[in-house]
Amino acid sequence: MQPLNNDPPTEGSRRKALLLGIGLDNDDGHLRITRGKNFHLVGGSEETHECMSETAVKLNEKLRQRGRALADVGRDELRDLLAEAMGS
Repeated sequence: MQPLNNDPPTEGSRRKALLLGIGLDNDDGHLRITRGKNFHLVGGSEETHECMSETAVKLNEKLRQRGRALADVGRDELRDLLAEAMGS
């Protein structure tokens, strides 16, 4: 397994990125799955899954506003974008 690379991809390289959200607080037995352009969300209570979905949508909006793709951002920038998307 390769370590995370904070450097932007070089010309000719094609990195892919996917945000994976896993909710573990489901007690109602309902399996919730949501897929988007660059994210997959699985599980969680209705409230948790909705929160993950809203965060993923807001993250994509912030990426679009910056003209960036998920694969183009480093770990620190992703952390900042997620904090903004979560309203913290």
